[in-house]
Amino acid sequence: MANDMTNDAFDLDCDEHCFTSAPLSRRTFGATSVAAASLAGAGAASSAGLEIVETDVEIVTPDGTCDAVFYHPTEGKHPGVLKWTDIMGLRPAFRDMGRRLASEGYSVLVPNPFYRDGRAPLPGPDFNFSTDSAVAYKLMGNLIAPGAAERDAQAFVTWLDAQGQVNSDSKMGTSGYCMGGPLTMKTAGLLPERIGAAGSFHGGGLATGTDNSPHLLIPKMKVHYHVGVADNDDAREPEVKKILKAAFEASNVPAVVKVYEDADHGWCVPTSAVYNEIQAEAAWTALLDTLKAGLA
Repeated sequence: MANDMTNDAFDLDCDEHCFTSAPLSRRTFGATSVAAASLAGAGAASSAGLEIVETDVEIVTPDGTCDAVFYHPTEGKHPGVLKWTDIMGLRPAFRDMGRRLASEGYSVLVPNPFYRDGRAPLPGPDFNFSTDSAVAYKLMGNLIAPGAAERDAQAFVTWLDAQGQVNSDSKMGTSGYCMGGPLTMKTAGLLPERIGAAGSFHGGGLATGTDNSPHLLIPKMKVHYHVGVADNDDAREPEVKKILKAAFEASNVPAVVKVYEDADHGWCVPTSAVYNEIQAEAAWTALLDTLKAGLA
């Protein structure tokens, strides 16, 4: 896929809404990184209960070596969860989200989705969509090139299955935000025997008019699904929730498609300019409920 694409070329349908985030200076970014690092390592205390281990890892894929972070409770084997980031990639906010999920009793992998272009953080703390859109398009273009996300999903799930902290007798889960939303659909559709639960939050391009629309994979899935739709995304494309609900129902896939009122695109991510704590916590609870139902 060419690197000089416009928004119209993206089957993930990501536009300015996906890049809405609070200004993050290098000073702020560095301070946040230090705070996150202080919680890392064996025996790190978790606010949710279980103590966890955080490890930076590298995963060999057909397209290169992906840097990622792996979280798991200090003891035992737990269901694996593959967590796809938004367009801002692997950074302290998503490290915190991965850490929090692991504390609930999961072994969580958060990869750098843009590893083909470099190590995280990408696009980086100084990213500004109004001036750097070409950079974002290039990163996304390499990720959504035909078969790229599918190869990644297979590699990441295979890696998780090989870890001693992952319960291979349980199905896995996957969650994604913004551009990560459709990647959960690609993961669940590609690996129905391994993926038992999925959550998409303010995902873009879940149902499009193209022949490779992610929602067309729903008949292949064997999951419990939660699709959290941003209020302003629904206002812009009100038909999407109807298409998704119909597809899930036709395939007998247990799913909730919910519009989160007064929650704009990006509302789940703490560093987002539109972060909505009340609705973010509601989405978090919905994700935990979905994982519990699908990975029991």
